Amino acid sequence: MSNVPVITIDGPSGTGKGTICSYLADWLQWHFLDSGILYRVLALAAERKGINSDDEIAIVTLAENLDIEFKNAGTGSLVNIELDRKVVTDEIRTEICASGASVIASIAKVREALISRQRAFQEAPGLIADGRDMGTVVFPNATLKIYLTASAEKRAKRRYEQLKEKGINANLRDLSAAIIERDERDSMRPVSPLKPAKDAIVIDTSFLSIDEVLDKISELVRNAIPKLKK
Repeated sequence: MSNVPVITIDGPSGTGKGTICSYLADWLQWHFLDSGILYRVLALAAERKGINSDDEIAIVTLAENLDIEFKNAGTGSLVNIELDRKVVTDEIRTEICASGASVIASIAKVREALISRQRAFQEAPGLIADGRDMGTVVFPNATLKIYLTASAEKRAKRRYEQLKEKGINANLRDLSAAIIERDERDSMRPVSPLKPAKDAIVIDTSFLSIDEVLDKISELVRNAIPKLKK
């Protein structure tokens, strides 16, 4: 599958990765992999089965047999995520699930168990891969690697606004603390730490609108894929 183009968008949560990747997948009509979903679903599955995060053997076994399905609208953009044939799209978006996913993602054997499943998404005509180690580990030979970043303060505020729009109560200070803690854990883990690939293009979205980020990345995509006529 090395001839199938891959664009990786890595970085911490709250930088606009999801929106950017959904746009690119729809624009290019490519497949879309949100790797974080795999870890969130795994964290949810472990919670439901009463498996502690320090029980590596049980979590790895769960990862190897995870019954997960991605339902889409035919454009590669995700619509629903199913665990054991039941929709869990909203449940995996909680901060508790995100923190659990971050803890589980630090287990080397869990990452090994899920890496082949992630690489299986590389199918024609191309793949947009959203994650934290897409360009460094999962798709090291990607056609284009982008790393989005933003200050913890800006990312916490964005998350706060998202929750407010959904009618969910949240504390901005708590969100900021959770983001900083998750960043530290993801960046310091010995396996697949959160960091830009050496050949990634880093974009700080702290003071950019989503449209400005889209303009920058769209231009990078056009330059990376000369045959693209969009």
